[in-house]
Amino acid sequence: MTDETVDQLGGALGDLHRMLRRAASQRAGRTTLPDAQVEVLRLVQRHPGIGVREAAERLGTAPNTISTLVGELTAAGLLHRERDPADRRTIRLELTDTARERIAAYGRHRRDLLAAALAELDGPDREALLAAVPALRRLAVSRRMAS
Repeated sequence: MTDETVDQLGGALGDLHRMLRRAASQRAGRTTLPDAQVEVLRLVQRHPGIGVREAAERLGTAPNTISTLVGELTAAGLLHRERDPADRRTIRLELTDTARERIAAYGRHRRDLLAAALAELDGPDREALLAAVPALRRLAVSRRMAS
C-alpha cells in the first residue's frame, strides 16, 4: 500500500459519493443539500431524539454550528425540535415526515443508480467491489467511532 494508492482510493470513493449524491438528488427532483446538513439529518436518523450538544460532539463540530444547521433544517421542514421534558434546557431533534420521505426517495434513487452502474462493470470488477463492502463498512464504523 502506497500513499498514491491510498490517495486513489480516497479520490475514487469521494468521486463516487458526489456523483451518486448529485444524480440521486436530481432524479428525486430535489436540490442537493449541503454536506453539513446531510450529516445532521443522517445523525438524527440514526439517533432519534439526539440533543444538539451530543450531535455536535458526534460530528466533531461546535454546538453553535449545529444550532445554525438545525435552524436551517427546521426552516426547511426537515427537522423538528422538542424540549426534553426531563430538562427543559435541552432540545431533542427528530426528523419530520417530509425528511423521512425525502431520505427514502433519495435512498431508492441512489440504490437504483448504483445498481445500474454496477451492472455496467464486468463480472470480476463488480464482484471485487461487492466483496470489499464488509471491509469498507468496518472502516467507516471504526472511523466514526474514533471521531
